[in-house]
Amino acid sequence: MTIEPINPAELAKPSGFSHAVSVRDARQVYLAGQTGMDPAGAIVAGGVVAQFEQALGNLLTALRAAGGQPAHLVQLTIYIVDIPDYQRHAKEIGAVWRRLIGAHYPATAGIGVSRLWDTEALVEVQGTAALPLDD
Repeated sequence: MTIEPINPAELAKPSGFSHAVSVRDARQVYLAGQTGMDPAGAIVAGGVVAQFEQALGNLLTALRAAGGQPAHLVQLTIYIVDIPDYQRHAKEIGAVWRRLIGAHYPATAGIGVSRLWDTEALVEVQGTAALPLDD
């Protein structure tokens, strides 16, 4: 299996994402949107950083249950209720990313939304992963 980030020189240098990702010889896993919901079903307190950490952790839990790991992520969509708040906390969110995933950056989009299914949720993370084919 090959996962290759593609960042053309003709585009602005990406920071915290890749412009494109190419995958060859892999099994695709589609990961449902995850919010900052704890195992008891409550949205965690502490604002956007705490919710991002829980949401990303939930996504990685689902990925690991499918047999994957963070390096297998090829695409993420981050739905954000309050973009200015998310931007104000970008460094802290980046630190969470590096702690949970490292320096791996899939193709990513951040999309502003008026609200999420869980009304207390400030962020939701959805993704796609590419895992090695079973032999």
